[in-house]
Parts: sequence; C-alpha cells; structure tokens
Amino acid sequence: MSDNKEFDIADSRREYTRGGLRRADLTPEPLPLFEHWLKQACDARLADPTAMVVATVDERGQPFQRIVLLKHYDEKGLVFYTNLGSRKAQQLANNARISLLFPWHMLDRQVIVLGQAERLSTLEVMKYFTSRPKDSQIGAWVSQQSSRISARGVLESKFLELKQKFSNGEVPLPSFWGGFRVKVDSMEFWQGGEHRLHDRFIYQRDEAETETGWKIDRLAP
Repeated sequence: MSDNKEFDIADSRREYTRGGLRRADLTPEPLPLFEHWLKQACDARLADPTAMVVATVDERGQPFQRIVLLKHYDEKGLVFYTNLGSRKAQQLANNARISLLFPWHMLDRQVIVLGQAERLSTLEVMKYFTSRPKDSQIGAWVSQQSSRISARGVLESKFLELKQKFSNGEVPLPSFWGGFRVKVDSMEFWQGGEHRLHDRFIYQRDEAETETGWKIDRLAP
C-alpha cells in the first residue's frame, strides 16, 4: 500500500445533492419512470446514456460483466444485440438469468434490472441489422467475439477484405449474430442523497397481488 495521500482512496467521497426520490414521484409500473430517467440522462448529454453493464454467470457460477448498449425497450423488455458465439451469449444459453445496471453517475442515479433473457427472432434481428451503418454490419462479420486472436492486424485485414467483398451490394445478416430481450422481473431505482441517506425503490413483478402487476417497496440505503 502507498503512504502517499495523493493515492489514498479511502477518504474519497462527495455528497449527493441533486435531489431525492419520493414515493409521490413513482409511476405505477417501472417502465415509464425508467423512460423518464433515460430521457433526462440523454438531455443532460451524458456520455453513452444507453450504456448498461450486463452481468451473466458461467457454468461454475463465476459472474462476468461487460458494457453493452441498450437498443430498444418496451413493455416486453429491454433489448441488446451481440455475437451469438460471444461469452455472454453462451452463458445465457446455459443460464438465462441476467442483471443490467445503468450507471448514470453524473445525475447521482443508477437503475438495476433483474430478469430473464430470451433470444430475439430472426426477423427482429434482421430489422435492426439492416438499420446499422454498413461498416458496423461488416464489423459484425469480422469479429468472432471473445475468441483469441494473435494481433489487431488480423481484424483490420479481415475488415478490409470484407469491405471490398461487399462494396457493391448489401451485407447479409451473419448466422452467428443476434440479440436478446430481457424480460424484467425487478427494477430498482437509486437516487443519491445527502449524508448517504440515498433513496431506493424496487419494483417487483407480482401479478397475483396488485392491479398493476408490480409491487413497490422502499429499501434502506
């Protein structure tokens, strides 16, 4: 451990003073509140406001996390796309339980989602794939995500090769590229508060007991 106070992070802290979250601010279902917060993150010009940490576990129970961009959301769930040979896709094939985290630090906010991931249909994937810039489409062909490669030059050479191949036509959808929809089981909203008295509310799916299908509880910080 360093004795240099400049590198001592134990006392690194700040007060969260951007406001609170009260029960009166909540919506009966979580999606409208999520949409409101996401819009505010976009309006605040945060870097990558749709970026979310995606957590999965392997067959040994080892957690893995990575940042992925949210591409769509509605009442059916939250959607992201990936190489189906990637580590996260393989792990979801064995265990569909998933966690998402939206870290909107600049607004003193975070949203945590727990749910089940299901594969998107080929039609849904095709619709999104064809909307991507052509270079991004080619990039999907180039990268066998999570596989080992000897050097970056391997990727760059393959990209140039495929760019020439598809220069005069459409880029077809790779059979190994797809997406997932996360069906939400719970969604927690965290708003930083002064003196570490943060506001936390969790929505949990409970269709048997409430009119909206969601139970809402305040959690201690």
